[in-house]
Amino acid sequence: MKLSLNRESLTHDFQTAAAVVPTRGTKDVLRYVKLAADDQTTTLMATDTELGIRIDVDNVQCDVPGAVLLPVARFGALLRESTDETLYIESTESGIVVRGDRFEVSFLSVDADEFPVVPGFDREAYHEMSARMLRDLLHRTSFAADQENARYAMGGVLLEMKGKQVTAVGTDGRRLAKMIGTAQPIGDHTTEGKTPVIPIRTVGILERSIGDMDGDVQVAMDDNEVLVRAGRMVFFSRLISGRFPNWETVIPQGDAGARITLPVAPAYAALRQAAIVATKESRGIDFEFREGTLRLSANAADAGESRVELPVAYEGSELSLRLDHQYVGDFLRVLEPERSFTLSAEDEEHPVLFSVDDGYQYVVMPLARPQVGG
Repeated sequence: MKLSLNRESLTHDFQTAAAVVPTRGTKDVLRYVKLAADDQTTTLMATDTELGIRIDVDNVQCDVPGAVLLPVARFGALLRESTDETLYIESTESGIVVRGDRFEVSFLSVDADEFPVVPGFDREAYHEMSARMLRDLLHRTSFAADQENARYAMGGVLLEMKGKQVTAVGTDGRRLAKMIGTAQPIGDHTTEGKTPVIPIRTVGILERSIGDMDGDVQVAMDDNEVLVRAGRMVFFSRLISGRFPNWETVIPQGDAGARITLPVAPAYAALRQAAIVATKESRGIDFEFREGTLRLSANAADAGESRVELPVAYEGSELSLRLDHQYVGDFLRVLEPERSFTLSAEDEEHPVLFSVDDGYQYVVMPLARPQVGG
């Protein structure tokens, strides 16, 4: 192999691929990023066998086709330290030589043929949606997934696609986030009758890699895996096996109870102020709705007390709820500050529903109030 590449383009793509590389407990060959080139395409590949990524690299001149394995830590350090506009990479009998205008570094490597196959996107049936839609679906639901038990069904995001509707759900058994979006089915693609759960690690890498990219992405699923094509990138991931909760029964139905519309930014600011005295042991915040006012208050024996008032358009009977401030904060954090949301609650014994007018819903259970006295 003999290539010349734009350093800035290569650095961005290499960092994206390197995020997939496992850091411990794996075969040595998986701790490399594969660089393969022919006359048409130059591709970076990384995998941990459960998750993989392929990135077609721009601004490359291939003089001799071939493939090499790039050591993640050392090659990443070279990219960070180099200031050259163009880098030259050449394979040797023992490894790789990287040259710039005034430097030359050689790396020992292993045989590129030992690297596992990372599949490309070859599906004829899939759903197509905007990159922003996919990012929002994942961003607004993944925080509610079970972060500590990633091998089980609740350790990921359920992504259902049927017709022109795509539904994402995340839950850890104590709260649930759901978002509905739109997508275009191609080739009769559907997940109807299945419960495809994308692992939380895959979700995080997908979300970061897509970022603010424009354009559309293509998502294809079968019983065991998901493939996502986003511009020059293709992601492959195994799905989590197991039984996902019947999430539809968790979301409150009907119009029973109070409905209060609140602005995101002022509500989030008031929550953070009230939570100043909250502790790990005492995370409950009292939400007291009275005519024209929301009062948030907290009390921790070893920290102090807080009380914050926020004017709201509420005219019903008094309503008092005790909610986990971290759970409420997680919901508000993923919304645009200029938005509004609706809080629907019956009483302190039933689930509280937070909703946004773009198809996003979030359910939490009120906390039990601490017992007073002995």
